[in-house]
Amino acid sequence: MPLLEVAHLSVDYQTTRGRVRAVNDVTFALERDEVLGIVGESGSGKSTLAQAVMGYRAQGTAATEGSVSFDGTLLLQCRPTELRRIWGRRIAMVHQNPLASLTPTMPVGDQVIETVRQHRGIDAVAARAVMLRSLTAVNLPDAARIAKRYPHELSGGQRQRIMIAIALSLEPDLMILDEPTTNLDATTEAVILDLLEEIKGRLGAAMIYISHNLRVIARIATRVAVMYAGELVESGPVDGILRAPAHPYTRALLACLPRSGMTKRTASLQWIEGELPAQHLRGQGCIFYSRCSARTERCQIAPEWAPVAAGHSVRCWYPQAASAVAAITGAATVGLPSADVVLEARDLAKNFGHRRGAAVRAVSDASLRVPRGSIVGLVGESGSGKSTLLRCIAGLEDPDRGTVRFLGVDLPASVGKRDKAVLRSMQMVFQDPESTLNPAHSVGISLRRHIQAMQGLSATDAQRCVEKALQQVRLDPGYQHRLPRELSGGEKQRVAIARAFLSAPELVLCDEPLSSLDVSVQSAICRLFLDLQGDDHSSYVFVSHDLSIVRYMADSIVVMYLGEVVEEGSAESFDRLPLHPYTEALFSATPDVDPGAISKRVRLQGQVSEADKSRPGCIFSPRCHLTKGPECDAIAPPWQETSERRYRCHWAPEELRALQAASPGAIGATALAGAS
Repeated sequence: MPLLEVAHLSVDYQTTRGRVRAVNDVTFALERDEVLGIVGESGSGKSTLAQAVMGYRAQGTAATEGSVSFDGTLLLQCRPTELRRIWGRRIAMVHQNPLASLTPTMPVGDQVIETVRQHRGIDAVAARAVMLRSLTAVNLPDAARIAKRYPHELSGGQRQRIMIAIALSLEPDLMILDEPTTNLDATTEAVILDLLEEIKGRLGAAMIYISHNLRVIARIATRVAVMYAGELVESGPVDGILRAPAHPYTRALLACLPRSGMTKRTASLQWIEGELPAQHLRGQGCIFYSRCSARTERCQIAPEWAPVAAGHSVRCWYPQAASAVAAITGAATVGLPSADVVLEARDLAKNFGHRRGAAVRAVSDASLRVPRGSIVGLVGESGSGKSTLLRCIAGLEDPDRGTVRFLGVDLPASVGKRDKAVLRSMQMVFQDPESTLNPAHSVGISLRRHIQAMQGLSATDAQRCVEKALQQVRLDPGYQHRLPRELSGGEKQRVAIARAFLSAPELVLCDEPLSSLDVSVQSAICRLFLDLQGDDHSSYVFVSHDLSIVRYMADSIVVMYLGEVVEEGSAESFDRLPLHPYTEALFSATPDVDPGAISKRVRLQGQVSEADKSRPGCIFSPRCHLTKGPECDAIAPPWQETSERRYRCHWAPEELRALQAASPGAIGATALAGAS
C-alpha cells in the first residue's frame, strides 16, 4: 500500500474576481522509498498542491475536493487537532525561505529543541541531545556553537540546513520540500542535495521535491510529475521524463535549458511563448492549447491519460517520446567583443565595520576588465564579494582603495559625484526588480521619470522612449498603466531591464537578474539581454549562481573567493583546461539535466570563514581537495598563466592537468591538450 495516495484533488480560492481553481483533478501515489519531483512554471499550482497534500487549508481557500490518504488517514477529513499531531512528527515541510519559518528572536538551537519537545514529548536534556545530533547530521560545523546563533547570524545555506535539521529531528515518514535550494549558490545547493539523499537512505523517508529547476529534479528525484496551470500533464520515472519527454510542455521546458557545450555562438535557447492561461480563459480542451505549437482542432477536447512506457503516462493527443529534446541550431548572437576596453577596475578593496569591532573584508585587491561588446561572467559562492565589487564599480559603495576607469576616464568613487553622462552610460539590473520599481507608481510613470532625469526629455519624447523600451523587452505598451504588483516576476524583471536600457548604456551591471525565475522566463531574459546587446553593442558584467547560464552567456569568466579573484579567462576554456581547485568544485556542483550523466563531484568541506581572509597562505587552503599542505598554508600562491586563462595556485598548469585528468569524469579529461 502506498504511503500517500492523492485522488482527484482540486483546490479553489475565493478572489475579488470570483472563485479560481488553482489545482484541478490531480491524482498520484507515493511509495515509502520514492522521491517525487513536481516541476512546472511559477503559478502552475505546485505550492498549493503541496499544502493541500498536507491537509492544510490556506487563507482564501474556497473548497478542497477529492481525497488525500496518508498511511490510511484521510487528511482532508481530519480536525485541526488531529492534523497538528501529524504535521512535523510524520509529515514535515521545508519551505523556500527559511527566514519566514524561523523565529528571529530565538537562537536556532532553542527552536529545534522546542519543536522536538512539542512533537516527541521528551524532556529538555533528551531534546538537546537530539538537536545536537540533527545539526551535526546536516553538516553544520561545531553544532553547539551554531545552536547559540540567531537566524540573521547564519548564511542562507546554514539557515536552510537548520530547517532540514528541524524536519530531520522528528524523523518524519514524508518530507515535502518546496523550492528549498532556489536562492542558494551551486556549492551550497550540492551540499543540501547530498544531505537529502543521505537522509532518504538513512531514514527511508519519502519525499516530494518541488522545483522549477529541472537539473535539481534530475539529481534528486526518482519520479517526476509535470504540472501546468493546476493540472498534471505528464508523470513517470525521472529517466523517461527527462530523456524522452512526451508532452509538448515538458519538451518546451527542457528546451529552455542550455546543454553541456552550448554557447550563445552555437545555439539559441528556446522559451515558451505566451503565459499561463487565466482562469476564465481555460476552456474544456487541452490546458496547454493556447501555447502549443502542435495544436489541432482535436486539442479543443480535453485529452485522457495515455501510457507512453512502463510507469510513464501523458495527457496529450499527440505524445512524442521517441527521443530526447534536440538542441536548437543557429547562434543566438554573432557579435564579438572588440579590442576597446569599456571598464577597467583595478585593485578594488572594501571593508565593512563589524558590530564587534573587527572589520569584515568584503573585497580585496580585485581587478576586472570589460571589453566593449563582451559579457563578463562573475561567479563564486554567496559571500565571495561579487555584489560588493559590482556596487563599488557602480559607485553605490565607496571602495577603501583602488580605481574605476570607465570609457577612458577615472571615475569618482561615489555615484553622487559622477556626472549624468556616466550615470546614463552605466546602469545596473538588480536581483530583486521590486527594489527598482516604486510600488505606488505605474510602470509608465517610473520609466518616464527615469528617462527624464537621465536625459531631460520632454514629456512627449519621454513617453515615446517608454513605449519603445517596453516593445524592446517584449511587453505590450499597455503595461505602462499597470502597477508592479500586477506583474509577474518575469514581467517585473523585464521592466527593470527596460529601465536600464532607456539611456542606451555602454555598460550594464547585472546582479543575479535571473534568480528565482523559472526556466522559461530565464531563457527569455537571456535572449533579451543578447538581443539588446546586439542592438546597442553594450557590455555586461553578469553575476549569477547558475553556472550553466554563465557558461552559455559569457565571453569570459571571473571567479571570486572570499573577496579575491582566484581565476579568470575565456569562457570557452572553462570546459577543457585545468581549473583552479575552487573553480573545479564550483562547476562540478552544477547538476546535469541528464539523470544518467557521469560527472566528477568535488564537494567542498567546511564553511567560508572570515579567519581565512587573513591567513598568510592560500585563502582556499582549508577547503582545498588538492592542497599541498604546509606550502599552501604558509605561502600566498602565485598567478599561473595559460594561453587563455590565469589562476592563483601553487600547482603549475601541467601538474594541475595531471591531477584532474587522473580522476574519472574529471573536467576536461578528454581534451586537456594545449593547456599551457
